[in-house]
Amino acid sequence: MQILLTNDDGIYAPGIASLKRYIQDLGTVTVVAPDIEQSGVGHSITFNQPLRIREVHMNNEFIGYGVNGSPADCVKLAVNEIMQEKPDIVISGLNMGANVGIHILYSGTVAAAVEATVMGFSSIAVSFEITEHYDDIHRAAEVAKGVIQRILSNKLPKNLLLNVNIPAIPPDQIKGIKITHQFTQDFKEVFQKRIDPSGRAYYWLTGTDKSKYHEEGTDLSALSDGYISITPLRYDRTDYQHHKIIEGWDWQ
Repeated sequence: MQILLTNDDGIYAPGIASLKRYIQDLGTVTVVAPDIEQSGVGHSITFNQPLRIREVHMNNEFIGYGVNGSPADCVKLAVNEIMQEKPDIVISGLNMGANVGIHILYSGTVAAAVEATVMGFSSIAVSFEITEHYDDIHRAAEVAKGVIQRILSNKLPKNLLLNVNIPAIPPDQIKGIKITHQFTQDFKEVFQKRIDPSGRAYYWLTGTDKSKYHEEGTDLSALSDGYISITPLRYDRTDYQHHKIIEGWDWQ
């Protein structure tokens, strides 16, 4: 099996290194990831400057290819320029931080998986919630491998896109897997205002406490309840319900 592994945390991130270590016995793993962290870039692509690919080594060991672009750029270059064989599956992660609810829209991790699906490949985005109480990325990567194996043991539909999130608890405390839908309410995020030495204001996005949101059946609630969440996603963003409504308006 040919596996393309990418992320948005960057090629040096511990999440991608741990996941590669665990899944390398599932097939031939090719790592193509951004040179630097690209969290929150969404589905951006680079077209106003050249993209460069470089071989990346750590401790005298080749670990993959670094790209000075976005996660979506990495998938495009991996398929078209780097891999000699097309991938059987594209895996994006292991992301350090959950990608649930509307944060899916901003996520470079999910965007890489979406790009793969647009190109005709099945894909899996895998994220680990991480909290101040639990942040063992290596144990999370072990859990992720088990989920990936279970997914790959099935006959995958064409252009399958799965968003997997692992809760921030030890593996023996995970209650199971739930197939969920995306939480679609807005998170009330907070900006912290500060003043620089010149007296000018600047702002840090400090996030929100997601634990106060709960809607049964959603990715967010599954995580807070101690389950692994798997959400099938689609990149067709047509609103078919409203399409029918506005189609009936008078357009003459």
